[in-house]
Amino acid sequence: MIYPGLKGIACTETRISDINGEKGTLIYRGYDIEYLTENYTFEEVAYLLWFGDFPNEAELKWLKEELKAKRALPTHLKQLIELLPANMEMMSVMRTAVSALGTDEFDWKPTIDQAIYITALLPSIIGYRLQKTKGIPFEERVAQSMDYMTYYLYALSGKVPSETHVKALETYMILTLEHGLNASTFSGRVTISTESDLISAITSAIGTMKGPLHGGAPSGVIDLLDEVAKRGHAEQLIRAKVEKGEKLMGFGHRVYKTLDPRAVALKKKLMPMAGKDEWLDLAMDVEKVAIDVLQELKPGRSLYTNVEFYAAAIMKAVDMDPALFTPTFTASRVVGWTAHLLEQCENNVIYRPDAVYIK
Repeated sequence: MIYPGLKGIACTETRISDINGEKGTLIYRGYDIEYLTENYTFEEVAYLLWFGDFPNEAELKWLKEELKAKRALPTHLKQLIELLPANMEMMSVMRTAVSALGTDEFDWKPTIDQAIYITALLPSIIGYRLQKTKGIPFEERVAQSMDYMTYYLYALSGKVPSETHVKALETYMILTLEHGLNASTFSGRVTISTESDLISAITSAIGTMKGPLHGGAPSGVIDLLDEVAKRGHAEQLIRAKVEKGEKLMGFGHRVYKTLDPRAVALKKKLMPMAGKDEWLDLAMDVEKVAIDVLQELKPGRSLYTNVEFYAAAIMKAVDMDPALFTPTFTASRVVGWTAHLLEQCENNVIYRPDAVYIK
């Protein structure tokens, strides 16, 4: 029996997360994702994924200080980023920059300190690249005291973000910290299973995330909403797309056969903005129309909004360049990657699936 893409095949045990596609649930370390987004910060949930428990006050302070202390880019990394071609897009910049961290300090087994270091650096890599290519102003003195999410938005624009934008993006990034053995996480676990180093495994994961089938969906949602805004007649446009067999970006998921719990949590967080933000109102209208059309033309397929749909609304609200959507996804998912890589090393077996030879 062949299982293309290893779909449905269990190859390891994990305590990190649980996804139930039939029920539409996502659990981090025993906690429902909606509960986490309503009650905890990015740093608190990251700590949960890395350590298995929520931090107390002293532990949370320690993690925040570590993320601040480790965010400064080494000189050689700044020089490398400056030398990269101007037409190299951000995911390739991140892949190359992370790879350049691979000194003999990163040996097998990986450590949580290394995981925190890489997590702290990714916003700085993105921000420094933007500074050099787009002239984004950046004052290290201003940024020094900022928590992770505020710092990330500041690195993208050179402006201190509003609390509303910080909370909106924080919700999205908590929701995308971790999602089981997705393609990039699996890629990283395969690499680390050879007793390679953490840098090599994260480089593998970034290369996998770069593919449009994995990390690029929000950009497609923006295109869809832009088209509806420009042409109007949402139902007519969406119906035509579905009848022609076009994929509606932001709808349906390989795992979830009902509502995507991340989309539910994200929409709930954004509801107070309804009627105040034209982009969000458009997204909600398109969601309703699209689901009605999909249920009519593809009955039984259970195609609902996924997390990327409302992620697009958030990205638009914070005025984020679509080219930064996947890098932003990566800056959150690195926490899940490193949690998995650390777990893999605790009971390591090298991955070696079989292939069926065809003459």
